[in-house]
Amino acid sequence: MCGRYAAGRRPEDLVEEFEVDAVAGDGPGTDPTAEGAWSPDFNVAPTKLAPVVLERRPRAASTGEGTTGEGTDGESTEEPTQGAPVRWLRLLTWGLVPSWAKDPSVGNRMINARADTLLDKPAFKRAALTRRCLVPADGWYEWQKSPSETDAKGKPRKQPFYMHPVEGEEIAFAGVYEFWRDRSLHGDDPQAWLSTFAIITVDAVPGLDVVHDRMPLALSRDRWDAWLDPDLDDADGVRALLVPPPPGLIVPEPVSTRVNAVSNNGPELVRPVPLESLRGVVDPATGELIGAGDAPLF
Repeated sequence: MCGRYAAGRRPEDLVEEFEVDAVAGDGPGTDPTAEGAWSPDFNVAPTKLAPVVLERRPRAASTGEGTTGEGTDGESTEEPTQGAPVRWLRLLTWGLVPSWAKDPSVGNRMINARADTLLDKPAFKRAALTRRCLVPADGWYEWQKSPSETDAKGKPRKQPFYMHPVEGEEIAFAGVYEFWRDRSLHGDDPQAWLSTFAIITVDAVPGLDVVHDRMPLALSRDRWDAWLDPDLDDADGVRALLVPPPPGLIVPEPVSTRVNAVSNNGPELVRPVPLESLRGVVDPATGELIGAGDAPLF
């Protein structure tokens, strides 16, 4: 967790919902012209470009957006900022690459950041203090291992669930982002920069833990401003925001195994399947085992 989620809203809807000041922009590593980059995606997977909301103060006039260097401690240093914060809707790559990484492929392994170690691990600490973001999402997918059914390889059969907020509620995942520079290219070359993000995860709340023991840190609207606040840069303040949502805010529903393939996409992926079609699945609401060995696969 979290390895797949749904983001089906249009950019113009996100601009209104998140009170965005500017879209995409000319910062490092974004390619708003990429084919399908702004299209609704019901099967967002690691390494994909995805919309992310962040807040940054404009750079001082003598520097360019995203100008970074390396300090003696190996962490990125940035030029001074000035003026009121600007809230951006940007396209970032899912899979965080620390500024000090020698190879961007490390991002493939850093799609999530655990809340309990977020402020301790060098890969995430600096970003958690100075580069927090919101990841717009309609919900996410988890796979429950069957206690009774196995697949063709003899391993527990996995049933996908779509976890989404109850009707009328809005969420966004808490995330962190980073800028990575390819030192083989000139700093003015847009291809020299890669902007990436990771999703913060917490222990699953009661009810959801029947499906999986971890979940993304889903923030309700009343916590968005605090998470994005660029003036919040102390560990205690950040730690106070790493609180899971209350039980009952998120609903788990079984969905088709079509979501297993990253190539599949579309709103049909989030539609629930009937309980009678399930096989060897534990009902999150009741704890009962459904279709133990006698139900057809869908």
